[in-house]
Amino acid sequence: MASNIPVISTGGSPPQSVESITKTAQDYEYNEGVPLRYWLRTAATLIREAQIYEREGHDEQAYLLLFRHAQLVLVRLTNHPEAAKDGKDRNALLAAEKEVAKNLVKLEVLKPRIKKRYERYIQLMRERQSRKLSSEPAILPEQQERPADPALTGVVEPLEAGKNRDLAVRLAQSELTRRATVRQSQGEQDKKRAAGVWGNWETALKTNNRTGDRDLSQRIQDIRSNIDHTQPAQRPTAREVPSGVASVAAAYKYPTVPQSKALEPTVSPGHIAIRDKNVERQPPPVLPPKERIAPSRATFVDGSVSSEAVGLPPRPSKVSPGPPPPEKLRPSEDATSTRSDLDPSSYTFKPSAYLENGTPLRSVFLPANLRSRFLALAGPNTHRNLETCGILCGTLVSNALFISRLVIPEQIATSDTCETTNESAIFDYCDSEDLIMLGWIHTHPTQTCFMSSRDLHTHSGYQVMLPESIAIVCAPSKDPDWGVFRLTDPPGLKTVLNCTQTGLFHPHAEENIYTGALRPGHVFEVNGLEYETVDLRPKESQK
Repeated sequence: MASNIPVISTGGSPPQSVESITKTAQDYEYNEGVPLRYWLRTAATLIREAQIYEREGHDEQAYLLLFRHAQLVLVRLTNHPEAAKDGKDRNALLAAEKEVAKNLVKLEVLKPRIKKRYERYIQLMRERQSRKLSSEPAILPEQQERPADPALTGVVEPLEAGKNRDLAVRLAQSELTRRATVRQSQGEQDKKRAAGVWGNWETALKTNNRTGDRDLSQRIQDIRSNIDHTQPAQRPTAREVPSGVASVAAAYKYPTVPQSKALEPTVSPGHIAIRDKNVERQPPPVLPPKERIAPSRATFVDGSVSSEAVGLPPRPSKVSPGPPPPEKLRPSEDATSTRSDLDPSSYTFKPSAYLENGTPLRSVFLPANLRSRFLALAGPNTHRNLETCGILCGTLVSNALFISRLVIPEQIATSDTCETTNESAIFDYCDSEDLIMLGWIHTHPTQTCFMSSRDLHTHSGYQVMLPESIAIVCAPSKDPDWGVFRLTDPPGLKTVLNCTQTGLFHPHAEENIYTGALRPGHVFEVNGLEYETVDLRPKESQK
């Protein structure tokens, strides 16, 4: 904020208008050469993040993610070259459209709260400017050089990840334990439903859904029609894609987890679940059926959502009469706090780095002993000069990402490559465990620590889904013996996505394709952060 405006926060962002948030929500690069399945995973990640931000009280960021999800699904993915093909991806796209219809209710709840907070902030700024600096013009939020970060709106003192690592670890462990308890409780309720304890509710639900599905289908058509005709004229998000890009992208097999039957993270032949402190994890509960949403007609007008809903239920919780005055916006606790109830909504970690295009990158916390555990599992392959790969999964807490799961998928390896089979299984696994894919880790048994052209193409699939995604390369026989990397953006991500070369190792025209992600990047190694290791390879592959 300019110096002639009274300072309200140190590091946080002032409230933003709904129009500003929706403009930011639509400002992303879309490439139809990326397979539909990866864009669908991007959509699923947006929803998972939005739910967490909403639960933690970050209305602006939740609104941004929900709006971006709606725009991505209804405007972009419905016109994807693979959208018309029958199959699993087509069904997933239809499910995503239904998710949009459900989330319109949330957007309608969040919108007036965001608008009121912004209007009160602008009014206060003008009053202060009039009283104290009447001779100088006021500079409003939309006139600032750097756009405000919606994730930091209302945060008086956002935390620096590097200075608060111990707090981050305690916060993550507390929140992960709480979520596991909630899920276990939900699983017990699901068992009661399945046993008929709560009556014959399934029959009634199926009967009601027949009409609801027809109404929802019409509703989706109305939404798509309106959003297509109200797309703001701004920075283009679609890209000209050279012919053949889709087929080339599809040729790369990204590290995934195979699954021939329902995954059970308990000890069984070929499926070993190991907690970092040797504590077995309970099987995840089955998610309950989704409630039926009353049909409504919705449109996107001037970058916002308008809905004429029929019988929409009120928001059950966290509906406040309005935000506090700016000088009393939500505080964050100091790292020396002795609070025992580590509430994620009371803490917010500021971005620790930025993409080359200015997009903020949230901090990623990496367990310090994860690499040693991975190298131990990869040891037999390394001795045979075979690569090994693993998937880094985790979750979002207080605007930071925490790696809490290392998954070793079934894979086919050579001295220079590592490919997994049944790639959709890793997505199913993440859904069942409520995890976000945060990147991957793999070995170079005899090569140096670098990102090969194959590695770059592999990682582009992750970074499309999540800008903070990382690639860890372990080269145990070389010095340096490991590194954490990401694609530059620009030019790296766009260059790789548009590359049509098919060779195992090939050069790219751009030089600055990838960069380190450890400090001064956005990744922090921390001690004491618990994680689980899940090895899904057949027993003979683990020896």
